Amino acid sequence: MYSIGIIVVVVLLALAFDYVNGFHDTANAIATSVSTKALSPRTAILIAATLNFLGAMSGTAVAETIGKNIVAPNMVTPIVLVSALTAAIFWNLFTWRFGIPSSSSHALIGGLIGGVIAGFGASFVNWHGFLVILTGLIIAPIVGLAAGSLVMTLLFWLFKGTSPSRINNKFRKLQVVSACMASFAHGSNDAQKTMGIITMILVSSSLISTFQVPLWVKVACAGAMAAGTAVGGWRIIRTMGGKIFRIEPINGFAADFTSAVVIFSASHFGAPVSTTHVVSSSIMGVGAAKRLKGVRWNIARQIVIAWFVTIPSSALVAILIYKLLALLV
Repeated sequence: MYSIGIIVVVVLLALAFDYVNGFHDTANAIATSVSTKALSPRTAILIAATLNFLGAMSGTAVAETIGKNIVAPNMVTPIVLVSALTAAIFWNLFTWRFGIPSSSSHALIGGLIGGVIAGFGASFVNWHGFLVILTGLIIAPIVGLAAGSLVMTLLFWLFKGTSPSRINNKFRKLQVVSACMASFAHGSNDAQKTMGIITMILVSSSLISTFQVPLWVKVACAGAMAAGTAVGGWRIIRTMGGKIFRIEPINGFAADFTSAVVIFSASHFGAPVSTTHVVSSSIMGVGAAKRLKGVRWNIARQIVIAWFVTIPSSALVAILIYKLLALLV
């Protein structure tokens, strides 16, 4: 049984990660709608914050995957979770500072693995569970890429011969709907990861006997993410909203709709995915369907490199933080 003070520190740090995740990943849901002027930045952020909160309250399947599949909850100590969360927050802020749309999910998973390795050794990591999670993280953006291209191709066929101005007017309105869908899906997956972390410390400290996310944890995580979302992440919005390729309302709708369906489907089955990866790949797929050479693949390449670097980098940071904390306590 850990002291209440230590548990409070872990909970507050987890909520801080959720808050940072909110403003770091705001762009996932609203970048295309802001880029095409379907929504003003202020309206888009308010919609994203509200729908993020509702999405976060929609289930706990992803929380259970994070809380059980990487390490047994009763094996987790406060110093492991502090190291993991601090590393994930550091990486999110570092990439946010330079406008790099890296993955908060990868940062958290990498940080958790690094903390466990530093505290107990690599043998205590559930590598099978990690590989299952990693497989989902890899497959989801591939599905987003293919589905984005398919949806865009279908829309081109359906509206063939329609004037561009009519198409833009119609889909600028529909983008409001797709932005709501994307925001809800984002909350349904990302906020649950923090719920899993907080529930782990509650189980390991014997405050609860089974891994079931308490209502107060759901509300706290949903609120922290919504608050972070309200702050916004404008550097990343510029990258997601226009640097990959020039987005028009029909493209924005296709990308948002595709990513929302992929992310919410993953949430339903308890698969933690990177909302950043799925949105980025959906935008690439839509852009490729429009015009393959129109996609700025050099920007896409930079994003992909950041994807692969995140897990090992955050794991290494977590190990260093653990070693430092071990010297101090």
